[in-house]
Amino acid sequence: MNKLLLLLIIPILSFGQLQTENLNFDNNNREYLIYVSENYSNSNSVPILLALHGGSGYALDFMNYEADFRSIADSSGFILIYPQALEDPETGYTSWIHKEPTEHDDIFFIEAIIDDVSLNYNIDQQRIYACGYSLGGMFTYDLACRLNNRIAAISSVAGAAFVGAFYNCNLVHPTAVQSIVGTDDDIHPYNDLDGWYHPVSEINNYWSTFNNTDINPVIESLPDLNSFDGSTVERYLWMNGDGCVSVEELKIINGGHDWPSPLASWGNQDFNATAEVWNFVSKFNIDGLIGCNTTTDLEPYSISPENLITTMDIFGRETTNKGFQLYIYEDGTVEKKYLIK
Repeated sequence: MNKLLLLLIIPILSFGQLQTENLNFDNNNREYLIYVSENYSNSNSVPILLALHGGSGYALDFMNYEADFRSIADSSGFILIYPQALEDPETGYTSWIHKEPTEHDDIFFIEAIIDDVSLNYNIDQQRIYACGYSLGGMFTYDLACRLNNRIAAISSVAGAAFVGAFYNCNLVHPTAVQSIVGTDDDIHPYNDLDGWYHPVSEINNYWSTFNNTDINPVIESLPDLNSFDGSTVERYLWMNGDGCVSVEELKIINGGHDWPSPLASWGNQDFNATAEVWNFVSKFNIDGLIGCNTTTDLEPYSISPENLITTMDIFGRETTNKGFQLYIYEDGTVEKKYLIK
């Protein structure tokens, strides 16, 4: 077994408390995982990040093997929640979007979780965020649309939006939206030719139009840190919206249906989606960009490389030897170095 595989199956070390909470909702016993940093103090209000697993998935697996935000929660001081979807009686798979005759509406389950957590912790109600993968990413669009009065910003990773998904939105504040999408996604197509899903360009246009952002995005090519993963990344950023909000797309050219990470052995490895999600959503509250009224220079967001997570070579092996190295930081930045010893 090589060292890269060990990195994949060993969760990032964390020092807070992870527990399963039960919630009786809609005559069902529902569950969610909650992670609270050991640095949490009830004297200060803290944000919430809701992380939603994909279709047929489970909260614990999603945390352990795809989107482990625990170390970021420790350093950034937010409460982390992984809700668990119910099995759809028609398919037998866990799902956030149930079909008739099922009457489940998990929009209200998420709202119930927020209320439940708020009873026990001092939550900053202006900074409640949601992110999700695949079907969970689709569901984040529903949350931004129908639970807009509670959700400040969202990120959808490999998540599509059904045609008509934005027909019943109840939008009450500028809403920052991030999408992380692969152009070769064969599950949620980037440009669906069958008419089931909105093309990604239409999703971006919907949110940038609502937010009154600049018409043309700022475009940045991310460093191709791993040329062996078969994909590259471009960042599109529609800026200067109401409340200084932005709409962002991380476009993975030739990317598939993945949660990108330099620690993964599949999919794009040029950036850490987990860190990019928090780096994006955490800049906003329910009114828009935090500090918008005092911000005079709205250049694309800069990231300071702090808190080194690991060092690895181009093949993903953890190492401190000489030669080409990737320094991966908690905030999502990746630095190239060539060491001579």
